[in-house]
Amino acid sequence: MKGVPNYLVALALMALACSLASAYDPAPLQDFCVAVNTSTEAVFVNGKFCKDPKLVNANDFFFQGLNIPRSTVNQLGSNVTLLNVDKIFGLNTLGISLARIDFAPYGLNPPHTHPRATEILVVLEGTLLVGFVTSNPDNRLITKTLNAGDVFVFPIGLIHFQFNVGKTNAVAFAGLGSQNPGLIVIAKNVFGSNPPINPDVLTKAFQLDKNVVESLQKKFST
Repeated sequence: MKGVPNYLVALALMALACSLASAYDPAPLQDFCVAVNTSTEAVFVNGKFCKDPKLVNANDFFFQGLNIPRSTVNQLGSNVTLLNVDKIFGLNTLGISLARIDFAPYGLNPPHTHPRATEILVVLEGTLLVGFVTSNPDNRLITKTLNAGDVFVFPIGLIHFQFNVGKTNAVAFAGLGSQNPGLIVIAKNVFGSNPPINPDVLTKAFQLDKNVVESLQKKFST
């Protein structure tokens, strides 16, 4: 770097850092890149293949029916309707997706993470207890009770949850900073992995009786 002014080196490093920090989804190189719903046997790319722009139409950017409540008749009492690039092909390369979350009374969207997206959530109906846990070594719980009209942000990759603490149904909408944010449900992924994690590993990691671990694995593998 001899002969190059220090401020130019600093500017170059800052520019590189900024480009890496914003590179979760591929940046668009044209007005849009509507996804082609290719076969699972096709060559993998970072995102989706692009549809010929001349063949693009309004339906590539459209979804109907997000106003309709979803069934919450399940063990958790919640239902997440995710609109990502697999549902709206026009989201390809645009770095966003949307979700509707329905909650029965005392319904839970269990602790989970999105490895590729920050989430911003707005409550439309009901009262939700929400929160996220910071990374090691603090493991600090950041939590808040939200009512209709309240907004909360869950930083990328951190474990978070939403719990309906009210006696009535609740509805929230969430924007996510990726066309494919990914989902890791902590209990399901750990105890319901395929093939199962060796019970001795989980017994030691969670400091549980081995019979409890094997029972959880059986429960979450179904």
